[in-house]
Amino acid sequence: MSEQTLISVRDLSVHFGLRGGGFGEKPVVRAVEGVDLEIAAGSFFGLVGESGSGKTTLGRALLRAVPITRGDVTYDDGEVTYDLTAIEKTELKDYRKRAQLIFQDPYAALSPRMTVRDIIAEPLEVMGLTKTREETDERVREIAEKCRLNLEHLRRFPHAFSGGQRQRISIARALVSRPRFIVADESVAALDVSIQADVLNLLKSIQQEMGLTFLFISHDLSVVAHICDHVAVMYLGRLVETAPTRELFTSPRHPYTKALLSAIPSLDPDDRGKAQKLEGEIPSPTNPPPGCKFQTRCPVAIDICRKQEPKLDHTGNHHNVACHRWKELLEAPAG
Repeated sequence: MSEQTLISVRDLSVHFGLRGGGFGEKPVVRAVEGVDLEIAAGSFFGLVGESGSGKTTLGRALLRAVPITRGDVTYDDGEVTYDLTAIEKTELKDYRKRAQLIFQDPYAALSPRMTVRDIIAEPLEVMGLTKTREETDERVREIAEKCRLNLEHLRRFPHAFSGGQRQRISIARALVSRPRFIVADESVAALDVSIQADVLNLLKSIQQEMGLTFLFISHDLSVVAHICDHVAVMYLGRLVETAPTRELFTSPRHPYTKALLSAIPSLDPDDRGKAQKLEGEIPSPTNPPPGCKFQTRCPVAIDICRKQEPKLDHTGNHHNVACHRWKELLEAPAG
């Protein structure tokens, strides 16, 4: 990529051990497995997939909010460089200022016993970023204004606000430490459609104004198409396709990506009912199938798919796909 890379990921895996009775090897949840990824500085990077695909775990691994089992993750913003797989406690404290999370549920993410001012100010006080109450209040007012909150809002408690207003409070809290990298985990999924658009436009304007880099996690491809520059598609802990947004939507390579795109609701009555149905459920990450992890639901799977796991293959134009058959499917006539 020609742009500066902020987050570089190589062979990242995150496993969780499960408690099990009896003897023998304990079961392991392979939430993320062998992920390679680059997130360019200043980009709005989308991560999509079904529930249980490992999106949230990957996002939290990049924040060092969960232990990393294997792999290399590097953060480089031009001022500091951190190896997130072997980061020291003192470095991790500084990284927390530079990397923040916007939660999915704006109702559960805010303490009902704190005023909005105190909620937004808490990261400043915990991280020691301001020295006086006046300095803290100035930073809080500054970021509240960017998030379209007025001074009267700062005196109230979260119960007095709607879902969209609460999410703007959550965004202000994430931004008050002036981070460089934001993970937005399904941050508009709990909102009405009209409010979603307002929050998305707010995120995009703040990203451009503050020069932020976003990892935007979502299951809604129509939302991703609206806001993201680049998209990665995840299935059962693995990336199956990555591409610039326009390229992915106009020329998808992987059968799973094609199925997700075909399921986007259309306003055209003639297009209704044309969604490609995926049979079965996503397999358990404690017992993934051999070969390609999508082969148990793939309509075009052949023998090699059941035996050999495909690697991400570069197809041109920053487009990568993990599928044994992508070339022949691309050359096959439509229909």
